[in-house]
Amino acid sequence: MKSLTAIILAAGKGTRMGSDLPKVAHRVAARPMVRWVADACAEAGCSRIIIVVGYRREIVRAALDGFESDHPGVALDFALQSEQHGTGHAVACAAHLFTTETRTQGHAVFVLAGDGPLIRTSTLCALRDRHDTDGASATLATATIDDPTGYGRIIRDETGAFFDIVEHGNASPEQRGIHEINPSYYCFDAQCLFDALGRLTPDAATGERFITDVPRLLLQSQRTVSIVDAVPAEDVLSINTPEQLAAVERVLQQRRAQTGKVNSA
Repeated sequence: MKSLTAIILAAGKGTRMGSDLPKVAHRVAARPMVRWVADACAEAGCSRIIIVVGYRREIVRAALDGFESDHPGVALDFALQSEQHGTGHAVACAAHLFTTETRTQGHAVFVLAGDGPLIRTSTLCALRDRHDTDGASATLATATIDDPTGYGRIIRDETGAFFDIVEHGNASPEQRGIHEINPSYYCFDAQCLFDALGRLTPDAATGERFITDVPRLLLQSQRTVSIVDAVPAEDVLSINTPEQLAAVERVLQQRRAQTGKVNSA
């Protein structure tokens, strides 16, 4: 690959947290949760990290204070999503920062959620390596969990290759029996990503544009979409409430006690 960048989605409010803070600015294991994601991206080899901000963006920016000092040679930038119209729209808000990377294929970009502090550097490295080895336009890191309720299901074809991501609410009873889920760890070819974002159709019910539709669009354009089952099941803990934040805190503290590290284990 020619370069590796990350886009971290961090524009949401997180109304169920019971606080005026942006969700990604809440602290877990002594750091804002978005900082854990940014650190893992830097340790996985990203030369540039772009944070998509929106709600109370000045607080999210402050949560990344000191990041560039801690990671010399890694540039930090911000893109504004002033109104929220879905994850696909959020990524598209960073398009103006990719004018160089979209001129030719071969530039890779992670797309990750800023509220996932359990992310591991090793997982991102596995995602990056599979993407590079396969020469893929999109690569998804998936997880297999006991209770997939609420998660998008990974649909594979008869050969085991990627076919689609189906959200829980749209899944048939048979598809709901699938335990391989989408934890929102993506690696895209930058040129292919932003081309596909321009072709997204708004959801009929919400009017939002979703990043989960991009791999299917790329597959329909005869592009390579790869899957690597690289996300440990114990890492699939979403944070939407203070109780879930406390649960993730316990996991991070346990990792630190066992290995002395958090992201790289």
